[in-house]
Amino acid sequence: MLLAAALLLGACTAPAGAATQATGAPSPQAEAVAKIVRDGMTAGSLRAAVFKVTKGDQVITSQAFGESLDGVPATTAMRFRNGAVAFAYLGTLLLLFTEEGKAKLDDPVERWMPALPEAGKVTLKMLANQTSGYPDFETDPAWNAAFNADPFQSWTFEERMKYAFSRPVQFPPGSNWSYAHTNFMILGEILAKIGGKPLDVLLREKVLGPMGLRETVANNTGAIPEPVLHSFSSERRQALGVPAGTGFYEEATFWNADWGTPNGASQTTTIDDMARTAIAVGEGTLLSEASYRAMTDPNLLGFGHPQDNCKPSCFTQVEGYNYGLGVVRSGGWLLQNPLLGGYSATEAFLPAEKVGISVAVTYLPGAFDCQGNYPNASDLLFRQIAAHMTPDHAPPMPAPFQKAVC
Repeated sequence: MLLAAALLLGACTAPAGAATQATGAPSPQAEAVAKIVRDGMTAGSLRAAVFKVTKGDQVITSQAFGESLDGVPATTAMRFRNGAVAFAYLGTLLLLFTEEGKAKLDDPVERWMPALPEAGKVTLKMLANQTSGYPDFETDPAWNAAFNADPFQSWTFEERMKYAFSRPVQFPPGSNWSYAHTNFMILGEILAKIGGKPLDVLLREKVLGPMGLRETVANNTGAIPEPVLHSFSSERRQALGVPAGTGFYEEATFWNADWGTPNGASQTTTIDDMARTAIAVGEGTLLSEASYRAMTDPNLLGFGHPQDNCKPSCFTQVEGYNYGLGVVRSGGWLLQNPLLGGYSATEAFLPAEKVGISVAVTYLPGAFDCQGNYPNASDLLFRQIAAHMTPDHAPPMPAPFQKAVC
């Protein structure tokens, strides 16, 4: 709403959640952040790193290092895939609908999709906080084989549900926690039914626009608007039967990522929009205080347990990782940290100190192990930057970068 008013008035004020760029010589903090990123690029075999750090209404630093393509420097204007960042937008949209009285978090999904398994017991809240028990189609071997055979193909909602429910529900609804893309596929379909419009339109009108996100757009193909931060990957190595001693590194930029988000929420973005997202979600600028607390409080801390039929995606929610409604808590930080198609991107915000950190990276061949696995390098860089920026609120730190060795 503030954005709309500013546009109507022709005002020079920034949209809600924006930060103003610092001028002059780089500050010691900016130089320290740049060193952390450069060191991380060397240690983690990163091709490019684009990052932005804000504190309050000030931009501490916004830079891009490395190359998009050979001979083409990465820039802060380049677009990349944001994956699960869209889940935070879905959580926001769900809560906006609850505030409008159009739905309740405890409404069972049978109200909109009565044919789903356990439809009378699974609630909207369970979809948003990953406690439904629904299997993740992404872990289905048949789905993985189909994706690896053609990563450019598009996936309908019905196709994804067929793979998901080729296996039984993993646990009684609400009795455990397990990360499943299936939950958000279903939530996206239901939100479109509640709002009476396509999901991409609802997100633009009610979430992305009011947050001031001008460059975050949805596409049901692998297309990315120019300028593009190109990505490369070795993750299909095993699926294609490439021997461990043989080099394998392919461009993954235009793989279709619509499988990972609901129809209408497969998005590309920029580092500026990631930074705006971190602030807007982290401060709950579109939500009431009660909705913000429901979305971001550590309500699942200590909940969940490992279980044979859903490991490793089911585990006890701990301080370093516990799930809200479309957002992750790590210590005092609120974040999303997708990893897909050779892209790693993290947006995070610390409400206690109003610090936002957004990082997007791509990879060199040395980042991939002999099976084609690779680390979430943007997440580690965020944590290293956060430890410098907010030493009293540093997020839990995983193991440092290690070179992949075959």
